[in-house]
Amino acid sequence: MTGYPRQRPRRLRSTPALRRLVAQTSLEPRHLVLPMFVADGITDPRPIPSMPGVVQHTRDSLRAAAADAVAAGVGGLMLFGVPRAGDKDAVGSPGTDPDGILNVALRDLAKDLGDATVLMADTCLDEFTDHGHCGVLDARGRVDNDATLARYVELAVAQADSGAQVVGPSGMMDGQVGAIRDGLDAAGHTDVVILAYAAKFASAFYGPFRDAVDSSLAGDRRTYQQEPGNAREALREVMLDLDEGADLVMVKPALGYLDIVSAAAEVSPVPVAAYQVSGEYAMIAAAAANGWVDGDAAALESLISIRRAGADIVLTYWAAAAADWLT
Repeated sequence: MTGYPRQRPRRLRSTPALRRLVAQTSLEPRHLVLPMFVADGITDPRPIPSMPGVVQHTRDSLRAAAADAVAAGVGGLMLFGVPRAGDKDAVGSPGTDPDGILNVALRDLAKDLGDATVLMADTCLDEFTDHGHCGVLDARGRVDNDATLARYVELAVAQADSGAQVVGPSGMMDGQVGAIRDGLDAAGHTDVVILAYAAKFASAFYGPFRDAVDSSLAGDRRTYQQEPGNAREALREVMLDLDEGADLVMVKPALGYLDIVSAAAEVSPVPVAAYQVSGEYAMIAAAAANGWVDGDAAALESLISIRRAGADIVLTYWAAAAADWLT
């Protein structure tokens, strides 16, 4: 006896091949979805200062970047439309206009990529309303849940008509999944998938995203997004969306809510997604730019942590880059 312990976990870490053999959590390009912004009225891609490396695309640059991401192996693309400021109105008309920027871009990518990727659309009004809220406002300036549901159905059908294979209602309206399912089915889109933003928290980490979509929001969204401290409420929201027919459920943000991701994965019979949001991306990007962390390594570590918590799918602005790093 040497006095050394017989149990030596370090033996399984001694070579890259051993570490790969016994890895308990995998991260592959197919697990990743790339959120992309396409803006109306611009002639060149427009950098988003608070999200280094991310841009508002033109239609042409979107098509090129989407093709590159799909060639790299990413699992899907999530599109957000940015209309001209003057086109926004109280009910978000550019979102349902067949010639609106998001629907036109969906048709572009559906034509270019076909079934080579999973084409997703953000099904919300905040990018398209002049007040910046995720729904229709009532006479007192509050978001009207049921009036908003009617608009969400119109959004989802317009997006499906334009080629979206997955619609992503992100406004946290009560009953949104059931209303959209009924609307899609009635329009003949029975195969279109609903990715429910089931647990979306009122987070400080959305700030850069609001720059990305030129948000008109004044105030906050705490009357419809969840309080950050409410874990049981989050699971209730997940279960309600499942009961209404959600095909996928998502937790947003990801890194600050890994306990919610894990809890959702424990109870959900459908795949669970998590959205690594703009502020989470920006923190690592900023630290890397200052030389404080190895940016690529930190990004991959953050993504594997989300997968380890139980997410089957991760939406991340690093999706295309990470796909290259992983191959």
